[in-house]
Amino acid sequence: MEIIVAKTAGFCFGVKRAIDIAFKLANEKREGIYTLGPIIHNPQVVDELKRRGIIPIEDFQNIKGIKSLIVRTHGIPLRLSEKIEASGCEIIDATCPFVKKAQYYAKLLKEEGYQVIILGEKNHPEVQSLLSYAGDNAVVINANTVLPRLKKKIGVVVQTTQPIEVLKRVISDIVSHGKEIKVYNTICSSTAQRLKETGRIAKKVNVMFVVGGKNSANTTQLALLCKSLGVPTYHIEIASEIVTEWVKGAEYIGITAGASTPDWIIKDVEKRIRNIGGLQVGGNSK
Repeated sequence: MEIIVAKTAGFCFGVKRAIDIAFKLANEKREGIYTLGPIIHNPQVVDELKRRGIIPIEDFQNIKGIKSLIVRTHGIPLRLSEKIEASGCEIIDATCPFVKKAQYYAKLLKEEGYQVIILGEKNHPEVQSLLSYAGDNAVVINANTVLPRLKKKIGVVVQTTQPIEVLKRVISDIVSHGKEIKVYNTICSSTAQRLKETGRIAKKVNVMFVVGGKNSANTTQLALLCKSLGVPTYHIEIASEIVTEWVKGAEYIGITAGASTPDWIIKDVEKRIRNIGGLQVGGNSK
């Protein structure tokens, strides 16, 4: 049994930046610091921050004693940001720079008179933040959406964790609707690299483990990719979920992880598989 770990597995730049901000504040032991929603889509990291005194909340207006709010990596809607600022609460912005860029382009397209199309999952917090910059006639679509009637000037931005193949298909459909189309490819480069490497590994192995939060969009994309390639795939959050029978008889085992998955969880997964009978080779040696 051999284990191949993706070099791109684990924290991306934006997530690492946000986590560094949060843990720095936790180490300062300041009181009254909260995150608006989970700072990243990883329950283990969120629980560790809670243990250190930084608590996720969904509605800042119903909580007393809030001195500072950390804005999560996915960003928050513009009006909500303005409301928090008007309340006198300090905003500590940990929005991923790639999400910030997508927000900027959504606003720019709106100001230039384009109907903004957002490719992503409508209920995802990043997409909700993008909608607030995109104007009242903005439309959210995903890979399975039947396009509604659109205006002749169409602008496109993308949730940063979407696969490039989906964007290509959507652009092909949009072309038949508009006369003037402007597309900003706001897919995060690390997302594209992670998907590409994961695909290469999945084609070489008998079993694939995708490690990360069950509510993480980019981790789910990795799992869907592996399944589409026909390899038995298990989306897990922690090592204790691994069942011995999953790897029984497997000669090659692959591990990849979402952008919100810390190194220590990836190491625990490696260790668990190794204890079952694996030997790590290739890939990353985290």
